[in-house]
Amino acid sequence: MIIFDTEGAVHYWNPASEALYGWPALTMIGRGIGHLSTRSENEREHWRMLLQEGTWQGVVSRRTPSGIHIAVDIRQYVRFAQDGTPRDVIEYGRQSLSDGAVPGADWHIPDRLMAASWEIDVSASDALIATIARLRDEAAAEAQLNARYKDLVKAARIVNVNERTMRLVGGNRGRDLMIGQPVSGFWPLESRATLGELIVDAMTGKTEDATYRRQMPSDGILRDPLVTVWRAETHGRIYAAVNGTVDDDRSYVYLRASEARYRKLVHHMPIALWQVDASHMGRIYNDIRASGVTDFGAYLDEHPDLVELAATTVQITDVNRAAVQLLGGASALDLMRPVGYLFTVNRRSLHNVMIGRFNGQANYEEITKVETLDGRVLDVRMSVTYPKVLAELDVTIFSFEDVTERMSMEAEIRQLQADFTHAARISTLGELTTSIAHEINQPLAAIVTNAETSLRWLSRDDPNVEKVKALTARIAASGRRASDIVQHIRGMASKRQPERVATDLNEIVQESLIFIRHEIESQSIGIRTNLARGLPSTMADRIQLQQVVVNLLINSVQAVEAHSAGKREICIDTHRTENGALAFTLRDTGPGIPPDDIDRIFEGFFTTKEAGMGIGLAICQSIIAEHGGSISASNHPGGGAQFRFVIPVEAPDGSA
Repeated sequence: MIIFDTEGAVHYWNPASEALYGWPALTMIGRGIGHLSTRSENEREHWRMLLQEGTWQGVVSRRTPSGIHIAVDIRQYVRFAQDGTPRDVIEYGRQSLSDGAVPGADWHIPDRLMAASWEIDVSASDALIATIARLRDEAAAEAQLNARYKDLVKAARIVNVNERTMRLVGGNRGRDLMIGQPVSGFWPLESRATLGELIVDAMTGKTEDATYRRQMPSDGILRDPLVTVWRAETHGRIYAAVNGTVDDDRSYVYLRASEARYRKLVHHMPIALWQVDASHMGRIYNDIRASGVTDFGAYLDEHPDLVELAATTVQITDVNRAAVQLLGGASALDLMRPVGYLFTVNRRSLHNVMIGRFNGQANYEEITKVETLDGRVLDVRMSVTYPKVLAELDVTIFSFEDVTERMSMEAEIRQLQADFTHAARISTLGELTTSIAHEINQPLAAIVTNAETSLRWLSRDDPNVEKVKALTARIAASGRRASDIVQHIRGMASKRQPERVATDLNEIVQESLIFIRHEIESQSIGIRTNLARGLPSTMADRIQLQQVVVNLLINSVQAVEAHSAGKREICIDTHRTENGALAFTLRDTGPGIPPDDIDRIFEGFFTTKEAGMGIGLAICQSIIAEHGGSISASNHPGGGAQFRFVIPVEAPDGSA
């Protein structure tokens, strides 16, 4: 059945017409009836009589895509509008019995006999087609030709497809999502070169209506598929029709059902998914790898244009509903473009994704940022799953999980922890007021004494300049010492964000001892240190680590002070553990920790002191955990309490 308008242009072309005439519907819609046969004067008279009489029946000659004419029995009826004017013409046709048709043959056209039809745009590949045409004339260019044919299919874009094409290879994506995509994303890998060859035949052929056919290998969907390609009237476009039967109806149904289940699962998953075709970048990586490059990260730093190439050419071939919702799109079509828009805020993430693919990783994950289509910036957890085998058609899957709210909450928690730690530090400084005043008073007293002595030496009839020089040097040294003490106090008292820098653990211990030297000396407590030499620096916040050591020292001084009997001593030890971490151990000769309290001693607001708040050790534990380490408390077999913390040389984020 065909429906024409009153001028003879095709409006509808059903599957039976495709089977009878060989022209796919998408090649006939909009075309005039003259495309099927030369309209003679008699035919024009026949059309005029049809519109006048309303019906016509007879035998006509129609042309197939191969140029063969077949005799067709047709019946035509004019359908009229309500005002009595002709609206359109409906035609029923079948091959004439005089032309070899079987009497009584069933006119039902099963799905397996329909062609899978494509309209393809190759207008952007004129140069490539010319190159292929030139290579065809050269000997020993078969390998190059094969690669160029595949490049041509990769560059070819889908203009339109019919229902059977969508059912066979489009899954649930539908025509709208296939249009504009590379043909290679839907064409079997093993026959892409064949299609590319036929495209070149059609585009360079001298005869306008010539068709070019090739048998393709069975691809698991169609048995012995036959592809026919011919040039369209529109410049730079071709038509392709694939005929073939599925292996069996069960497998066809099974494949469709399996594909439908997969698509349904993907499109209804709550996590946003992008399907990406990066096959051309894979070939570039192979070339780079073959040139001897092993550090691809350094190579990308030297060739940033390669990242931009990926951003503008790696095509997204499918997205699910959650992806559209995440980025605020109206439909999947808003997101079906090169991947660059996913990395507008953080181009470095694309750089990292490319390194993962080059290194052959199975997957890659990081926290990054993405800009939505309406301009919002989201924190997302990006996961990338790379293709492992060629049969996967180089499909890479991106998944984005919105973690903006969680990141915001974590930032608030970190700020609360920082405020809490700062408050505890200020409280500790308050406890150390006497010690700090004593520590500063020492250099100040030395400055005054040395200054007065210098004046006396200068007041003599014969001033001793050398002596004055020595005293002045002492004054300067004492001034620097006082300044250093003030700087340490300012550092402890300041409210600032933690900053990880290379830090010497032994220096932290020595600086901390300065803060409490007065308490130690006033209580006649002996300090014994065993600081390992050659310890590596650790990436740590200097002030926070100092706060931990000072807190532990104050606790030990107070414990020894409360324990009137026995030896009054604090032992400090630093060393490197077997796994390379840094260890700090402090032992006192106090009464030790009550056994029932050991498991609770790091709990917040737990204290055994009457005036204590119970936050010092809790903050120590929080700081050490923040640095990727651990802290513990125990009673030493020889008596007294023992605290030990271990921190890695590298920061938790891997910096060193």
